[in-house]
Amino acid sequence: MDKTILVLGGGIGGINVAKELNRKIGNEDGINLARILVFERNRKNVFAPSLTWLMVGKREEEQVYRDTKDAEVGGIEFVFGEIDSVNPEQKTVEVDGVKYIGDYMIISLGVEQSSKHHLDEFGQYFYTIDGASAFYDKLEDFEGGNIAITVSSLPYKSPVAPYEAAMLIDNYLYEKGVKERAEITIYTPESKPMPFTGEEISENVLQLLKSKGIKYMPNHQLLEGSENSLSFKTDTEERKEVEFDLLTFTPDHKCPPVIEEAGLTGKSGWVEVDEKSLETKFPNVYAIGDIISIVTEDGESLPKSGVLAQHQGDIVAHNIGRHISGKAANKSFEGEGDYILDMGADKAQKVKGNFYKNDLELKKSGIIRHWEKVLTEKSWFIKNF
Repeated sequence: MDKTILVLGGGIGGINVAKELNRKIGNEDGINLARILVFERNRKNVFAPSLTWLMVGKREEEQVYRDTKDAEVGGIEFVFGEIDSVNPEQKTVEVDGVKYIGDYMIISLGVEQSSKHHLDEFGQYFYTIDGASAFYDKLEDFEGGNIAITVSSLPYKSPVAPYEAAMLIDNYLYEKGVKERAEITIYTPESKPMPFTGEEISENVLQLLKSKGIKYMPNHQLLEGSENSLSFKTDTEERKEVEFDLLTFTPDHKCPPVIEEAGLTGKSGWVEVDEKSLETKFPNVYAIGDIISIVTEDGESLPKSGVLAQHQGDIVAHNIGRHISGKAANKSFEGEGDYILDMGADKAQKVKGNFYKNDLELKKSGIIRHWEKVLTEKSWFIKNF
């Protein structure tokens, strides 16, 4: 009998795992050996790594998304709407009163985003098309003053994003000729840039920011915001007030309530999985991407990254494909991945290695890395839409 696989979420991780499953199982137009249902609420499928380019005018809105429906091919069907409930024990999903039953379930719903302390009343967050575009509208009119880039809470996805945003904004101001009249400051509760990378790479990013004149303020926990000012608690427990003329920030990240209600989350507040198989405590129910929590060997949390979600999806798709054909799973997720930090001026650097073991290396930066990121964006759209 044909198997049914439920994929919750049609973002980078969800689409990748669905496409890989389709290929591994051998589905084709007219010949479907398994039914793959992808549940998604958004018709616009945004390639999130491009949003930092959108916020500085390096992309137009229509360049960073495609119609989600266009990812549908033989064997893959999309179900659009809000998920009302999930039952991992029975492997069911209910959308708009319709219940869907599967043999396997893969959860890739990402994070629920919201504006902490009503910061959206005073600034823009660039994790959405609307937010990134609104920030660029403000940046175009900016003639000088203080720009605050604020990490409003931990954890947050795409942990390279605030640092990339700072350097892209810096480059934009340089090209516009107003850099000397501006000051860019990153405020974050982190103790150092991207702590999961280790001391050497973290220090490299810190020095890179310093070379561009971008101020870095670690151990700053956001308390509240108001028109043109922010309040933080520092590592000395002091309250600190800062003023800004232009604000952009990371939104607050939470696990989607429907997943919490399903009993899929652990003490971390996120879905906890086996670090090798990505299987949850429920048999044949897996989770990948930003929605999961895994602690690495040095005690840091595995970063929430689209690249890692793709690698995790590859492993899950491979092993489910083998299950369906009566074979044992034979691949494990080992924490391998990479990310590219765009530095502006068509230059970038790449970090690659094992995130589980903190065995990471910094690849030589330059224009090749920038074009590698551009190619990643182009190939994503060509391959999937």
